Amino acid sequence: MKKIMLVMIATVMIAAVTVAQENKDYKKDRTEWEKKIKEELKLNNDQAIKYDAISKEYNDKIEAVTQDAGLNKDVQKERKMALKKEKEIKLFEFFTPEQQVKYREIMEKKKKEMSNKPAS
Repeated sequence: MKKIMLVMIATVMIAAVTVAQENKDYKKDRTEWEKKIKEELKLNNDQAIKYDAISKEYNDKIEAVTQDAGLNKDVQKERKMALKKEKEIKLFEFFTPEQQVKYREIMEKKKKEMSNKPAS
């Protein structure tokens, strides 16, 4: 019985470390992505501050949807897409028309890359 408990505890600990690492990697990737967007759009200081605030707000909202175990995957996907559209509307309030076009191009390229990526 003790051996079974030790194996179970070890398994839980390994799983927790794995999840923590994946979360760390995801946050690092997201930070790098947001930096890339700000650089490619050539945001000025005021725009960058607004971009960071809106990104944090919507990243938190999207994370809450992802963590909501009461929602099935289709509903989660639908809600996340709606939040991404809301985010874009808010960003476009202070992006120049040129930045809006460039942002859409970047997002379309990323969407294509993600759809070509094999499922993990």
